[in-house]
Amino acid sequence: MSIAANAALAEPWKDLWNGDPSITEKIIAEQFVAHAAPMTGIGPDSVRGREALKGWISGIRAILPDLAFDYDVGPIANEDYMVVRWKARGTYRGGWPGTPPEAVGRAITFTGTDTLRVVGGQFTEYWANADSLLFYQELGIREVPPMG
Repeated sequence: MSIAANAALAEPWKDLWNGDPSITEKIIAEQFVAHAAPMTGIGPDSVRGREALKGWISGIRAILPDLAFDYDVGPIANEDYMVVRWKARGTYRGGWPGTPPEAVGRAITFTGTDTLRVVGGQFTEYWANADSLLFYQELGIREVPPMG
C-alpha cells in the first residue's frame, strides 16, 4: 500500500476505538493479531481476530463508556506500518480491579502509542503501548494487583 493510504487508516482506527465497531471488517484483517501487556498483569498478551478485538474494545468501554481518543502525534506511516501517539479521556464507571470506590465518576486521561502493520489496506498486526502507570494513578490505585 502507499504511504498515504496507510496514513489514511488512522481516522477509521480512531473511530473504531471511539465506539464504532461497524468499521471493523473494513480495516481489520481476518488474521489480525494484537500484542499488548495486560494492564492488570493477568490474561493473555495477545488478541487474535476481529471479534476478539471488538471484545477487547467493548471491555474497555464498559469501564469507561464515554472513552474518546485523540491523536497527539501522527499518523506516521510508511509502506508497511502506521503509528500514532494518542491521548484517551473518559469517565470511570467502575469494575477495574483494585480501584477505590470513590473513583467512580472520576474523569481520567491516559496516553499510549499504537503501531500497526498494514497489508492490503487492512491492519494485520498491532502493538499497543499504553501508559499503565498513568492509568492507575488517574484511577487512584495505590497498589498494583498481583501478577497472576
